[in-house]
Amino acid sequence: MEFAFYLCGLVAVLATLRVITHTNPVHALLYLIISLLAVSGVFFSLGAYFAGALEIIVYAGAIMVLFVFVVMMLNLGGAEVQQEKDWLKPGMWIGPGLLSLLLLVTLVYAILSVNDQGIDGTMIDGKQVGISLFGPYVLAVELASMLLLAGLVVAFHVGREQRAGEVLANRPADAAKSKEERA
Repeated sequence: MEFAFYLCGLVAVLATLRVITHTNPVHALLYLIISLLAVSGVFFSLGAYFAGALEIIVYAGAIMVLFVFVVMMLNLGGAEVQQEKDWLKPGMWIGPGLLSLLLLVTLVYAILSVNDQGIDGTMIDGKQVGISLFGPYVLAVELASMLLLAGLVVAFHVGREQRAGEVLANRPADAAKSKEERA
């Protein structure tokens, strides 16, 4: 599993660099998801299967849902639809596709070598998971929930549409104009 650890670590570093350096937010998000999947592969290769599964479920899943909310709130129009079609050309998927293929090969290798690690396959019930999450890991769970809540609030304010006649509280110039209009 040392091979899987280093390979997933390399994919995570490369994908994270693409997240930081990419100018297109859609492609940066794709690389971010690949990075999160690679980090979960690192957890799996270290024997922390629960942490790896939580990484996939909470972070990769939650980020995808949050991105869908952002797209719905921004309400893309006609010009943006054409720009999105240009972004989704097959050539744009080569980088994320290659990194995902590398992760798939690593995952298949890890699954085929699972018997060598002495995993006994005992079941863990929901009560044990709850005790773990709300016992020693309660701070991490609460920090993750606050981070997701902050992302949702930011997405709401970024995608908020100002309606005619609406005065926003954080704009002092608009507030002063509305006071003058009332007088």
